Amino acid sequence: MGAALTCATRWQWPVLPGVAADPEGRSRCGCPDPECTVPGAHPFDPGLLAATTDARMVRWWWSNRPTAPVILATGVGGAPCAVSLPALPAARALAALDHRGMRLGPVVAAPDRWAILVRPYSMEQLGELLYAKDFVPGSLRFHGEGGYLALPPSETAQGGVRWERAPLPGSASPWVPGVEAVVDAVVEALTRTGVIAPEM
Repeated sequence: MGAALTCATRWQWPVLPGVAADPEGRSRCGCPDPECTVPGAHPFDPGLLAATTDARMVRWWWSNRPTAPVILATGVGGAPCAVSLPALPAARALAALDHRGMRLGPVVAAPDRWAILVRPYSMEQLGELLYAKDFVPGSLRFHGEGGYLALPPSETAQGGVRWERAPLPGSASPWVPGVEAVVDAVVEALTRTGVIAPEM
C-alpha cells in the first residue's frame, strides 16, 4: 500500500490495483482471458478509468487486495507517459546513454521489458516525432494517455517489477525527460551499439 500511496498522494500519479496472477498457475493471469499478453500486470476490476490520486480510495483498494500490482494510468492528470523496450536492448541502451551523459528520470524494469518514464505527450506529438524518423525499432512501445504501466514493487505473473533507476527519495513528483529526447537517444544508442531491439 505504501508504494501506491506515494504515487497517488506525493507524486499525484493516478493509480489503481492490477489484476493478480492466477493462484492456480503463477505464470497465468487472473483475468478471464486465457491468452492475456500482460498476465497480472493490467487493470481488470476496477477498469483503468477508475485510476485516482484519492488517498482514501487507494487505502481501501489495497486494504482489500494487499498484494495487487500498482498500475499507473499513464498520461492522465500530469502523470508521466513511458517508452518501453525489451529488457536486454534496454540495458544496453541505458549504458550507452549513461556514457553520453544523458539525464534520465525513473526507469521501471519488469522481467521482459524496461520502461523509461517521460513527460506527458499527445498522440499528435508522438506521430510527428515518429514520422520524422528514418527508422524506429518495431519493439519500442509507447504508453501514453489511455495506457498503463505496472510500477514497483508489483509482483506479476511474469515476475517482480523493480526500479532500475529509482526516483530520488523524498522528492516531490519525480523529474522526467521529454519523449523526443528519449526516443532520439534510444534509437541512436540502439543503432550505434548494433543492438536493434527485436520484435516482441
